[in-house]
Amino acid sequence: MDTSLSDKLKSLGVKIGARDLPPPRPRKPYPIERVVPGRFQETPHGEVYVVEERYPLEHRHGCAALQITSPLRVIAEWACESRLAEAELDTFAFLDTETTGLSGGTGTYAFLVGVGRYDGQEFHLTQFFMRDPIEEPALLAALTEFLQPCQALVTFNGKGFDVPLLNARYITNGERSPLMSLAHLDLLPLARRLWRARLPSRALGYLEEHVLGLARTQEDVPGWVIPGLYFGYLRSGDARAMKSVFYHNAVDVLSLVALLSHVAEMLDDPFGEAVVHGLDLVAIGKMFEDLGHLEKATQLYEHGLAHDLPEEIHWDTVRRLSFAQKRRGNLRAAVTLWRQATGSGQVYAHVELAKFYEHQQRDYSEAAQWTQAALALVNAPGFPRQERSRWLADLEHRLARLHRKLDSNRCDRSND
Repeated sequence: MDTSLSDKLKSLGVKIGARDLPPPRPRKPYPIERVVPGRFQETPHGEVYVVEERYPLEHRHGCAALQITSPLRVIAEWACESRLAEAELDTFAFLDTETTGLSGGTGTYAFLVGVGRYDGQEFHLTQFFMRDPIEEPALLAALTEFLQPCQALVTFNGKGFDVPLLNARYITNGERSPLMSLAHLDLLPLARRLWRARLPSRALGYLEEHVLGLARTQEDVPGWVIPGLYFGYLRSGDARAMKSVFYHNAVDVLSLVALLSHVAEMLDDPFGEAVVHGLDLVAIGKMFEDLGHLEKATQLYEHGLAHDLPEEIHWDTVRRLSFAQKRRGNLRAAVTLWRQATGSGQVYAHVELAKFYEHQQRDYSEAAQWTQAALALVNAPGFPRQERSRWLADLEHRLARLHRKLDSNRCDRSND
């Protein structure tokens, strides 16, 4: 007699249906409050999880203290934001976000917002965490409340990422962003300006190690894995991986404070202990030159040249120093520097000496000699073609004019 397929399966020991299956093992509960101690804050849009830490102002984050003692006037002038110099430090907010994506755009959430501010003799660091995307309105409302007394904002790449993202999330939720009214200092462009020549990277973690002298613990996690860790948390409810994310975010915020403290000291007293590298002196000199502070710039260039600079940067600094001296009316110092630069084949220095002898000394013969020497450099084999085309017409025109002046002088002398 034929047996059914069900009977055959039973004879082989295969169980049919779910009646005899063992019950699923209960998922181990690891909610965020068990992993990172904090509290739930009520807002008009529900509750949000908040983690807080307070640090004494003497707390050192690497080589810098959290207390900012140097004025911010140079930074404010460089950033074209006078409010940064005028605002009291207890109205500054230091902000960093952890997000569900690293490229921003619609659909990217800031699931963790770390923000700190000064509160009396302490630095108050607060982290707002979104356990589920549905809690975003509550997170944004709590952030708005925290920022209520603030007038200035400090971020790292915040103008390009954090602030546009948060502004978009506020708009999506039908709210006005509190960030729009704050004076904003983004430390990334400032770091690029100061350390482009000396450091191969200006990422915040690299600056921590090579500027602040800070090493993160093994608890840290790379920024690029953080979105994946959060999505894993949303799927499983297991918040244990979030502990490293909270640590990463907290260190980022503290590094903003320490970096601003260090840079403010560098710019307020560039000849002090905060600046030890010749390349940093030159970079600060460029900043002061761009701001029109030529006397300070020349001092910084001179101090920078006393260090062992890479050859290309050495001669570029000589060039900058010479033009700064020229603009200050110190032609004697400029001529000395141009003569030094001609020894390394700097075409501009030959041209400047030609100008000096033609217009200041009326020594057309000497001016012609420097022009001819410049032409010899430009026409030499191996001289860059693009550079040759930039110099050649001007030098030939200059030499022709000088020859006419020499001929005119000879004619005048013969007539006498």
